[in-house]
Amino acid sequence: MVLTLILLAAIGVILLAERSVEHLAFAIATLFLSAAIISFFVGDFERAIGLAALLAAAITAASTIKHDYSALKLTVTDMPLLFAGTVPFFISQYPRAVLIVIAGAAAFITAVIATLIYGAGPPVTLGASVFLFAVTLICVVMAFRLSGGGIAFQRIKAQRRCFYSTFMASLIDPHAWRQAGGLTLSDIANDPLPLMPAVPARSTDTPDIIVIQHESIFDPRIFGLPVEPAVEAFLSPAHGLHGTLNVDIFGGGSWQSEFSLLTGLSSASFGSNAYTLFKQGAGRFHSSLPHALTALGYKTMLASSCRRSFLNYDEFYRSIGIAERIFSDDFPPPFDIRRFETTNSDAIFLEAAVAAFTKGIAGDPAPRFLYALTNFNHGPHDRSLAAPGQFETQRAFAASSLPDAQYAEYYARLAETASTWKRLRLALAENFPNRPVLIVHYGDHQPVLAKRIDRQLGLPDDARRAFRTFYAIEALNIGPDRLAAGRGADLDIAFLGTVALQQAGLPLDPIFATRASLLEQCRETYFASSSLRKRRFHRTLVDLGMIDIAPGVQRGRYLPTPTK
Repeated sequence: MVLTLILLAAIGVILLAERSVEHLAFAIATLFLSAAIISFFVGDFERAIGLAALLAAAITAASTIKHDYSALKLTVTDMPLLFAGTVPFFISQYPRAVLIVIAGAAAFITAVIATLIYGAGPPVTLGASVFLFAVTLICVVMAFRLSGGGIAFQRIKAQRRCFYSTFMASLIDPHAWRQAGGLTLSDIANDPLPLMPAVPARSTDTPDIIVIQHESIFDPRIFGLPVEPAVEAFLSPAHGLHGTLNVDIFGGGSWQSEFSLLTGLSSASFGSNAYTLFKQGAGRFHSSLPHALTALGYKTMLASSCRRSFLNYDEFYRSIGIAERIFSDDFPPPFDIRRFETTNSDAIFLEAAVAAFTKGIAGDPAPRFLYALTNFNHGPHDRSLAAPGQFETQRAFAASSLPDAQYAEYYARLAETASTWKRLRLALAENFPNRPVLIVHYGDHQPVLAKRIDRQLGLPDDARRAFRTFYAIEALNIGPDRLAAGRGADLDIAFLGTVALQQAGLPLDPIFATRASLLEQCRETYFASSSLRKRRFHRTLVDLGMIDIAPGVQRGRYLPTPTK
């Protein structure tokens, strides 16, 4: 009788964890395989099944929390991230969630101890445990294959279901356990794709290019929320190209979006290495937007709102071709880093970044590329960072459409960014009336707040909504016939650098020309696309030494020369 009740409770845990029948058989099979393994240590089925159910509940709880903050479920490849600086960041940013995790961990340990002490049942023989292990192992293998294997679980990684089965599938998926001494590129074919011919320039002009990554900014209209004209002009400039941008991340990990924009690759293609690409990938990527621009005579500059010591930023950006790298602790007075770091205000940072850019172009006819990384709208949004006494009407406007103080704070910060850029754009136009400039704005990811908005609005389920931000491309001193305007196609961030080159009218080398040819096939889903040409293109990049994936190997580098 007791064993029956434990079995029913265990299956109940699995039903709550899965919230779907799609992979229910696999989840139940792995539950009993876990129980079989545990029975070798505890000697009875009652405690073995009870402990397996507790483990399933703990995995589900951890995966649910991760999904709330990253829009992706927990897998075994997330384990190395615990040692990659994510824990201190999570503690500092989301202390309430950390308290919940600590309380949950304490409850789990207490339940395990109680089960071990008070839950013993009739002892079972070693033969019975071996038999159960063999039977459940066969069932797990069969259920895993019938479910579609590891790729089937990867496809639903962003969906709010199958929490337990997704983690257990990652445990037995051989791709999750590959040696990480080099880099593993998951979407790669065996045969290379011949490169397209270089595309010549559409104009003799070489405009300056400013790319601004706007931290945690998304278009509220993705959720059906209205925006005011000033914010609309920022997100959708009247005479520019704008649209929805698909990114690989949610809630954090901005460097993965930076990587995708600059290399034209999806960070998701590198699996568990995606989070640490700035460290493990330094010196491994030899085709990039900065390298292509340098070949065209551009001077390249990074302006980061982080300190030089952050992650491996300085080394990685040097390795992909950005010659001048300015961090928040490098800006000269009147920039005050202590004052800046109290809010990470765009009004302070963007003014300093644009000042460094204009100082560089004054009296220098060489075209310049500026990549600016902001940090103003990063969560949490339960504290007021927008300029005191300002943007209160914007805050009230947001609250009228969604009565949530955190969303109102997000919108107030967005309004401050839009106002700051409007002022700086006007100054650029006035001070450099004869200098053409292409400006690209984009959001690196949605903040955790977006999940809260989604729940409050009760929108239909859409696993991809959490990975949509915005892009906007505008110009100064460039004729309207040169720049496409209006609503553009939805884009994946891996294509945004290529589209920027096209909009600037610059030539495309064979690699960028080939990537541009993939736009129609992949468009807004670069990593998720099943395109064989994309996978063959990746093989070409590896074979040419543009991506070094082997441990300690520096391949010969092919350096295509654009048609000028």
